[in-house]
Amino acid sequence: MAVTIYDVAREANVSMATVSRVVNGNPNVKPATRKKVTACIERLGYRPNAVARGLASRKTTTVGVIVPDISKSYYAELSRGIADVATMYEYNIILSNSDKRPLREMELIEDHLGKQVDGLIFMSDSISDDVRKEMNSANIPIVLAGTLDSKFEFPTVNIENKEAAHAAVNELIENDHKRIAFISGPFSRDINRLSKKTGYEEAMAEAGLSIPEGYIVETDNTYDDAYEVWNRLKKLPEPPTAVFAGNDEIAVGLMNGIRDAGLAVPNDIELICFQHSILARAVRPQLTAIRVPLYDLGAVSMRLLTKLMNGEEVDQKQVVLPYQLEQRDSVRSN
Repeated sequence: MAVTIYDVAREANVSMATVSRVVNGNPNVKPATRKKVTACIERLGYRPNAVARGLASRKTTTVGVIVPDISKSYYAELSRGIADVATMYEYNIILSNSDKRPLREMELIEDHLGKQVDGLIFMSDSISDDVRKEMNSANIPIVLAGTLDSKFEFPTVNIENKEAAHAAVNELIENDHKRIAFISGPFSRDINRLSKKTGYEEAMAEAGLSIPEGYIVETDNTYDDAYEVWNRLKKLPEPPTAVFAGNDEIAVGLMNGIRDAGLAVPNDIELICFQHSILARAVRPQLTAIRVPLYDLGAVSMRLLTKLMNGEEVDQKQVVLPYQLEQRDSVRSN
């Protein structure tokens, strides 16, 4: 049987309220009594029940974190930033995988609310109407981490994704490329359609460059699908001389498809990708990429959530962190 607060109170010959005050750090306990209760807690191996404490204080010091796929290094690094700040402020985390399915996202939101979490951090590359409605009806603070909120309804920590995509394409344009393709994940996801695709199209238009049919390709966001894309691109009347990839997994698939076709990156085809996870640095040549400050996105999101949960004044609920175009070896230096 687990040791209860009643067992500690009986052993120390004090009330349960006194034990509770000692456990919660209440200063209104005599030093001698605190010492006696602490000794009993240690001797009996008592561990406070977080759920019971939460029912009493209406706080569980627990935060829910919903991620699309924790196996992806992108979300793993972001989650580490959340976890470190949560530990600093003595919050526990319940981490859940949504698999990028809106129905699953709704189920997880309901599940976390049922667990009485004090706040929620939500990550996704799109927010469905049903998920938005579910979050709006929640009675706890919710922060979006690295997630595009086109309606600006929720506190968000992100980068300027459209601007970053524009900068990546402009880098290729400055290298005298006129035939630049954009290979993306599904356009059903807001971040691909509204940010990356729009940034690409605007950069091309500003440079007076046309986008031939077949230069914008939607993939299922996997290495295998991206690998096959080059077989389609090389058969175009005028194959592209440069490619902007929506993420590093797509870029690696493309690069290997290019190399297996007997061409070289960057001598024959230049390549820039979004995201700068370990994958972009592990391949050879290393990928020039938009460096998203993943750890900082997570850390700042958790810090913002702690302020909201504690009722602190927050001047800025839409936090934009700086990105960086990391020059590597898949693009020739100017």
